[in-house]
Amino acid sequence: MSTLRNGIRFLIFKGATPGPERKTEEEMAARLKEKYLKEIKQALQKELGLDNTMAVPRLEKIVLNMGLGEATQNSKLLDPLVADLASIAGQKPVTTRAKKSIAAFKVREGMPIGAMVTLRGDTMYEFLDRLISVALPRVRDFRGVSTKSFDGRGNYTLGVRDQLIFPEIDYSRVEKLKGMNITIVTSAKDDNGARALLRQFGMPFRQTA
Repeated sequence: MSTLRNGIRFLIFKGATPGPERKTEEEMAARLKEKYLKEIKQALQKELGLDNTMAVPRLEKIVLNMGLGEATQNSKLLDPLVADLASIAGQKPVTTRAKKSIAAFKVREGMPIGAMVTLRGDTMYEFLDRLISVALPRVRDFRGVSTKSFDGRGNYTLGVRDQLIFPEIDYSRVEKLKGMNITIVTSAKDDNGARALLRQFGMPFRQTA
């Protein structure tokens, strides 16, 4: 089963699928980027009633963050975490460390407690495309993402319960299921602009009654 899954994963993400359905990472990045420049930007300017095209919301970066409190007792637990995050992001993560000591949790300042990666440019667009079109639909009983996870400044944070929704992860090698936070940072001045931008990209927001 794992061999079959690995084979499918390789075909999908390494561009080996025959026929018109094949999409490499570069093509996925170019697809969303081109869609923004040719369609979304103009549509947003009209929807938001903006006179200046430079004021149209755009993506700035996407930050993936995984925390692992158990690493305070055994730093080697971070190794598979970092490896999984690298596979998902396609970019080497950095280790996050405790900013202050917390005696109750046996945390000392500077201790490694997780990993994070910041995506920009083509890698950012490719990841967003993969998140929306491949990963989120794999969530069990998926009914859409929350519309309430904006921070008031045009940024959106999505919580993912485990890393297995990403096909790059071989479930047979996962030692521990671990969730992550995905923060999409935009240039929007408010939540309305950011929500409109993400909706145009195809973010599957949950339908509210």
